[in-house]
Amino acid sequence: MTNRNIFLLLFVAVSLLACTQQQASTPKPRGYFRIDFPKKAYQTFNSDCPFTFEYPVYAVMAKDNERNAQPCWNNLNFPQFNGVLHLTYHGVFSKTEYDKMTEAARTLAMKHTVRANSIDQKLINYPERKVYGIYYAIEGNTASSVQFFLTDSAKHYFRGALYFNERPQYDSIQPVVKFIKKDIDRIIETFKWKN
Repeated sequence: MTNRNIFLLLFVAVSLLACTQQQASTPKPRGYFRIDFPKKAYQTFNSDCPFTFEYPVYAVMAKDNERNAQPCWNNLNFPQFNGVLHLTYHGVFSKTEYDKMTEAARTLAMKHTVRANSIDQKLINYPERKVYGIYYAIEGNTASSVQFFLTDSAKHYFRGALYFNERPQYDSIQPVVKFIKKDIDRIIETFKWKN
């Protein structure tokens, strides 16, 4: 073999090795599954309870079966999102009792301040239907993302709290929370006392 052939063989070998060197790779950011949201459509909740409202057709209304559940306590389940909106009703018999319930709602919402990035409060005021209350939008890795209460300031008190049946990771559930908040807004906007 001549020097020229050896040089040519070495050149080809070095060229091949240079082409096979791997480049440093950069990690890809974590992604989440695509969520297909159903089309918005609503139906009326009508029962023996002293209120009525509209709720989404893709959610399932079920009686609350907890041990201490009272009549007119329901769970609005969102099975495709692994979430539930707990809905409770209490008759109000005195101003003291009313004050205790509204303070309890505030306390339950503010319990999330440890993990929340923010808690926004919005007054609910529909005087023509005698529907008043407060809406708490809770952002961050908290157990509940939305809580609210509605009252006629005299004899009715209705409360809702949204929970997901999984460890809270706000980044992953944020699109779902945004979607369900519109349904909660619809519940509040269509809420009426029967008497």
